[in-house]
This record gives sequence, structure tokens and C-alpha cells, in this order.
Amino acid sequence: MNIELSYLIGPLSGSIIGYFTNWLAIKMMFRPHQPKYIFGMKVPFTPGLIPKERGRLAEAVGSSISENLMNREVLEKNLLSEDMITKIGDGYDTFIAKQKVNTESLRTFLGHFLSKDDLDKIQSDTGSELAAQIHSRLADSNLGTMLAHAAVEHAISKMENSLLGIAFNAEQFLILLQEPAEHLLSKHINQIISNNSEEIITNLIGQESDKLLDTPVCDLLRGHDEQLDQLRAILLDGYRQVISIHLPKILSTIDISRIIRDRINELDIEEGEKIILAVMNKELRAIVWLGALLGCVIGAFSRLF
Repeated sequence: MNIELSYLIGPLSGSIIGYFTNWLAIKMMFRPHQPKYIFGMKVPFTPGLIPKERGRLAEAVGSSISENLMNREVLEKNLLSEDMITKIGDGYDTFIAKQKVNTESLRTFLGHFLSKDDLDKIQSDTGSELAAQIHSRLADSNLGTMLAHAAVEHAISKMENSLLGIAFNAEQFLILLQEPAEHLLSKHINQIISNNSEEIITNLIGQESDKLLDTPVCDLLRGHDEQLDQLRAILLDGYRQVISIHLPKILSTIDISRIIRDRINELDIEEGEKIILAVMNKELRAIVWLGALLGCVIGAFSRLF
């Protein structure tokens, strides 16, 4: 019995020592979080390896991610892959399919993304700006002159072809009146445009925009499949251009390495320990039990030899 027990002591003690040493080594990677002192002298191996080397580790991790995982080539390869393009296209198709049966008004639909005040402000500002531009174009144009000329020409034509015009041969008389009549009428039309057109246009735009906002989304999309397909192509092409042209500019203005380094350095040690243990718990436990297994093997061989 004593001989059999002696054969078990070596492997058992080796397993315990191997398990404990690996468990302690893993613990010492994180703990203690702060250096410890005895009689003013710093205790060796304090703080733990990761808290002690956090700055160097943060620099290494930041540089590695920036150079190998978040560089232009890797991001472009993933963001412009056929799988990504397909996902974006499928997302667009799904969205449009839902809106084709969406009976809520455009106003209600936009209300999911904008507050009522924001929507009212956009409607008001857009209407006012559009009305001001149209008013400015009308005021700068010769619309009054063209309208006056057309109106006088029409009036003269009617009078010339009337019985009164034919009877009195009024053609020459009407020709003499044409220029001053056009000038006077043009002046009044231009004055009306200058004084009243902006208000009239604003009211018309407001009425039309209200009709548009109160129209069901499905009605707005009905019969516009060709335009929706064109919009899909424009969206995908725009996405490709943004990634190809603007991604390098964006990356050049963002120091990814510094962002990652600063985030790691700002991370609380205890929180960082929890994150690492949560990610690598299975692997770290395997290391501990591997230590026990190796200790058992070494203990068995030491007893045999």
C-alpha cells in the first residue's frame, strides 16, 4: 500500500504544483494593479505584467491594428467586396419593397426621422428660398414685356378681324397704338411681378408641398420603377466612389493608432482584465490544466527514474 501510494505522490504533487504555478502566472499578468512596497522597497513583479507594460502594449496594439487591420488596402478590399455591394443593394431593395406598400403619408414617414418642428422648418425654409429664387428670376427677366407684347398682339388681331375694324380700316390706327400700349401694359405687369409674385409663389409652393407631404408613400413610388432602378445604380456607384476617392483622405486625417492607444491607456485595469478574461477564459483555463498535466507527467517520470 505504501509503495502504491509513493507512486501516486509524485504525479499528484506535480499536478498540484503545475496547476498552481500556471494559475499564479496568469494572475500575476494582471495583479496586483498597483506596485506594492515593504519598508519602502518595491516588491518584485508588482504591478502585474499587463498593468506595468500597458503603455508599451497599447502602442504595439495600436500600431499593429493601424498597419495590418485598418489600413487602406484592407478596408477597401472589404468595403468594396462583391459581398458588401450585394448587401447594400439587397438592403435598398428591401427598403423600397416595404415603402411600395407603405400607406402612411410622406409627412408621417419623415416624422420617423425628423421632429415636427424640424420638418416644418425645412418645408418653410425650402419654400421661401425657392420662391425667392423664382421671384428673382422673374424680376430680372423680360416676362412683363413678352406678356404685354403677346396680349396687345392678340387684342389688335381681334380688333382687325372684327366688323368694326374692317368697316373703319383701323389697321394703321391700331399699329400706332401698339407700342405705347405694350409699354404701359409691360410696366404694370412688371410692377405686379415685383410687388406680389413672391407672396403668390410662396403660397403656391406651400400648398403644393402640403399636398406632397400628405400623399401616401406608396402612391409616390407607384409607376416609378425605372427611376428607382436608376437611383439604386446611382447609390451603389456613389458608394464605390466615396470609398475609392474619400477613404484615403479620411484615413489620412484619422490617427487610428493614436485613438486605439489612448483608448487602451484610458481603460481601467480591472475592466481590461475582465475583457481579456471574458475573451480568453477557455484558453487560459486550458493553460492552467495543461500545467497540471505536465506536472503530473514530470512527477511520474521523476518517480520512475
